[in-house]
Amino acid sequence: MSKFTSEDKLSAAQRYLDGTESYESIAATLGTTGSVVRNWVKQYEHNGVEAFRKSYTSYSAQFKLDVLNYMNQFGTSPNETAAIFQITSPALIRKWRIQFHSSGIDALQSKKKGRPTVKKEPKKGIPVEGSVEALREEVERLRMENAYFKKVECLSSKQGKVTKQDKAKVVFELRTEFPIKALLKLAGIPRSTYYFCVKIFGRPDKHAALKALIQAIYDEHKGRYGYRRITDELKNLGHQVNHKKVQRLMSELGLKSMVRMKKYRSYKGKVGKTAPNILDRNFQAEKPNMKWVTDITEFKLLGEKLYLSPMLDLFNGEIVAYTIDSRPRYSLVSKMLEQACNRLTDKDKLLIHSDQGWHYQMGKYQLALKEKNITQSMSRKGNCYDNAVIENFFGILKSEFLYIQEFESVEHFKQELAKYIDYYNHKRIKTKLKGLSPVQYRTQTLQAA
Repeated sequence: MSKFTSEDKLSAAQRYLDGTESYESIAATLGTTGSVVRNWVKQYEHNGVEAFRKSYTSYSAQFKLDVLNYMNQFGTSPNETAAIFQITSPALIRKWRIQFHSSGIDALQSKKKGRPTVKKEPKKGIPVEGSVEALREEVERLRMENAYFKKVECLSSKQGKVTKQDKAKVVFELRTEFPIKALLKLAGIPRSTYYFCVKIFGRPDKHAALKALIQAIYDEHKGRYGYRRITDELKNLGHQVNHKKVQRLMSELGLKSMVRMKKYRSYKGKVGKTAPNILDRNFQAEKPNMKWVTDITEFKLLGEKLYLSPMLDLFNGEIVAYTIDSRPRYSLVSKMLEQACNRLTDKDKLLIHSDQGWHYQMGKYQLALKEKNITQSMSRKGNCYDNAVIENFFGILKSEFLYIQEFESVEHFKQELAKYIDYYNHKRIKTKLKGLSPVQYRTQTLQAA
């Protein structure tokens, strides 16, 4: 509704009192309602021209009470009462009536405009060094630090790393005992971060199902999988999850793959003929039985030493054959070579790469390769990177198998090793094999060919 000047209101009242026009006809020309014009007329009848002069007077509680008493005594309506008392709007009277009935005369008191003034408490003086107050503050501070770091240390021992959420949780637990401001300063987190964390404490974990699945995969593979292979396994199960999220959730769960261990070195100097480095770190193979790599590693177990000699196909990382012995004698390598060559066909043109270990320099070994039309390749002296793939396998084997299991005897170790090699070939997935195990990748490739 548009606003009207005092002249518009006076003119409308006089037009009606002339007797030639009705409330509705006057209202139609002004774009308002008949009830509004009727209110103007009543105001004019009671107060004349003064009725339409703007007043900025604030009404006192006593004035409001007098208006309400007048209405109650004479039975006048809010519109008529507003005209009599020269109140700008009848709605004000209705508001006063509601306030009075709900809360009494106190509700009619006018409120001061603007923000309420806040009384500042006088700053506490800094206690004198050595005084009782200073000693009490120091004791309280030390008690707070002791309580805080105890809880933080407990968290760090469980998961290895304390996050901002963990610190906020500790502050939240101690908030009733110590000032939050001091706790936040001790924790080194902003106030906004603390209140954000508190806000989400009560919310259900939206990643609970995914965390349970990650934990199940981790446990199934006995802690051998890091976040990359767990991400691939999740994709194989139909869950498209970013590897960074998997890494973050594993960190929250305190999960990580095992550390690696060192390998046995079989180099004893030049004892026979060495071969050139034909492989030259080209670890890619286009088909099975094209490039194999081999080496020997040592296990220290139950006061004894065991030596493992595997053969690995660079096409898919599959362990083609292996032998194990209590001594690193030549038969360890010769028997493994004989087993591995049973997989070869007449069409295969194979290259076998090793380091310059004494086994591979022997004439018997080199003759066996020549009889089977196998090309020999050797790493450069003291350069483990030339045979990095088999070195990597040894690291995986020890961290995923030897490091995390306990064995009752040497025979038990050999049985579990056979199980692990089978698991490695048939079930353990690799990122570079498109999330498949070595045998799955070989089978899929041969079927597609």
